[in-house]
Amino acid sequence: KSGLDPGGAWHAWGMACLKAGNLSSAREKFNRCLKPPMDLNQLNHGSRLVQDVIQYLESTVKPLLIADDDYFATLRELEATLRTRSLSLEMMCEGKIQHNSYYQECLFYLHSYGTNLAIISFYMRHDCMREALLHLLNKESPSEVFIEGIFIPSYESGKLHMLENLLETIDPGLESWGVYLIAACKYLQRKNYYHILYELQQFMKDHVRAAMTCIRFFTHGAKSYTELGGKQTWLLKIKDHLKVYLQEVSRSSGRKKMAFTFRKKMSATDVSRHISTVDLQMEVTKFLHRCESSGTSQMTGSSLPTLFGNNNMKTDVACKVMLEGKNIEEGFGIAFRVLQDFQLEATEVYSKVAKQLVKQQKYSEIRQLLKCVNESGVAAKNDGDNIILNCLNEFKNIPAEDLDNLIQDMDSDENKIQAYVMCNKLRSAYLVSVRQEKTRAVQLVQHVRQLAENSGDDVVKAICAQWL
Repeated sequence: KSGLDPGGAWHAWGMACLKAGNLSSAREKFNRCLKPPMDLNQLNHGSRLVQDVIQYLESTVKPLLIADDDYFATLRELEATLRTRSLSLEMMCEGKIQHNSYYQECLFYLHSYGTNLAIISFYMRHDCMREALLHLLNKESPSEVFIEGIFIPSYESGKLHMLENLLETIDPGLESWGVYLIAACKYLQRKNYYHILYELQQFMKDHVRAAMTCIRFFTHGAKSYTELGGKQTWLLKIKDHLKVYLQEVSRSSGRKKMAFTFRKKMSATDVSRHISTVDLQMEVTKFLHRCESSGTSQMTGSSLPTLFGNNNMKTDVACKVMLEGKNIEEGFGIAFRVLQDFQLEATEVYSKVAKQLVKQQKYSEIRQLLKCVNESGVAAKNDGDNIILNCLNEFKNIPAEDLDNLIQDMDSDENKIQAYVMCNKLRSAYLVSVRQEKTRAVQLVQHVRQLAENSGDDVVKAICAQWL
């Protein structure tokens, strides 16, 4: 009469029937106020009213239908159980759920009015992981339901191995679990749970991604190559994963079937390239670890470069290897292979090293660097000259004698003149200019005279004028 919503009254009446043990009557009352959710895959446990019912039933478990107690079961409870059974629930948990009318009642309400997450969480609470997984598959629930309802509770309660075993038992190839497993990996990565992630990737036989996780274990948090020296087992594990992947690819290439659909793929060429990167990183690690231990190490950077980073970082590795040995020659071989393997801009790297040597006032080492570059067999004609020219931006700090030695080491007279001009050594520039072929010499001397005039160097200006 007053137009109030009768739902609350039906719910209270249903709860009263439940508490009185009148299960069938409770169903009838709840049927008038409970509604199934609009979306069965929503990430909650359904309406508060349904949750209250389940909570009450779970707290009032009476093991009434275990063999010895059959005689005491009331007709009403038997009738309720039979009705629940006739819901044709595809899977039934062995043990207590199967034999208890109150648990059956929970399943009736969950299947009638609950979300998939609520049903799965119920199974998980009562150690029926298999049923939870089968329900997930049968209803094709989204991966969020798997993460929330099954995966998180499994690893939090230390049952990850049990979960893995069940996944494999239900589908030995794991293909039907692919989308769920990838979602679990992404979740773990977001949470920074890399040890669980690595464990899961090994279970999935996803060797490429497992190798990538090992790279993170190797590089993460290391402040020095001494630390990286102690983490070299991760480099061996990366190689193992990549080799196993290569074997599996070559095995499956003969068979035309859709294998490894959810596992990360990579071409055999790329995998081989990554394996040689790991080998080179092992050499770099051993070399720099030795340098740090013997105290020849000079450089201290904020981040530690490895060959697993971008090209800038690889360039830093090449520089570090050349600069941290006893001399340039000691690390040049490894650095040269880094330049070759990753096709880095060699002159840029050498110039960077030379500038560092200027800062460290190791001028003889610059000459040794030029010797190594020339002997490497792949240096272009002007590479050595360009390295020196790039260095001369720092010339103010180079003592005159060392500066002259460096410029004398240059191959091309044109470059020598340019170098002398950069250093404002106009007399030396004039002396090299006059040795050139007549027409070119005239141009060069005129240029030097103009510079002398601009800088107010009357002596050189007069010499140039006289020669001209």
